[in-house]
Amino acid sequence: MTETPGSPAAAAQPVHFKIVVDAADPHAQADFWAAALHYEVEDNGAFIDRLLAAGAAPAELTVESHGRRAWRDLIAVRHPEDPYQEDTGTGLGRRLLFQRVPEPKTVKNRIHLDLHPGTDRRAAEVARLEGLGASVVREVSEFGAEWVLMRDPEGNEFCVH
Repeated sequence: MTETPGSPAAAAQPVHFKIVVDAADPHAQADFWAAALHYEVEDNGAFIDRLLAAGAAPAELTVESHGRRAWRDLIAVRHPEDPYQEDTGTGLGRRLLFQRVPEPKTVKNRIHLDLHPGTDRRAAEVARLEGLGASVVREVSEFGAEWVLMRDPEGNEFCVH
C-alpha cells in the first residue's frame, strides 16, 4: 500500500528534526555543547572533500577544524549512539546545528535546553559546565522544584535540573 501525502498513515509518522542555534562562532559553540552534552562534533570532512573535488562547493566556505575539513559557517553535534549517514557524517537523531549569523544575541532565548543530570549530580554538573565556559545566572527554587539557570559562552540560556 502506498502512502499519499495527507493520508492518515503518512500523517502518523514522526518528523525528524534538529535544533538550530544562531552563533557568532559556530565551531566554538559546537565544541562547548559537544563537551556539555557528551555529544560528538559531526565529521563532514570526507563529504566536503568530495564536493570540493567535484567543484560543487568553493574552498572559501570551509575551514580546518579538529584536523579535518568543515563548513566555515555550519557545524553540528550529535548524540554518539544515534545513527548517522556514513557518506556525509550527518546525524540522523538527536543533534544541534550551529550556524553563523552576523548579529549578536540581544534578547532572552525563546527556546532553550534543559539538562537533567539528576538532583544529586546538579552541583557537580554546574561546576563542570562553568569549567567549559558557561556561567551561572541564578539558582531557582520555584513550584517545589530547583534548577540552575546558566548561559553558554555566547550568552544562550539553558537550565540544569
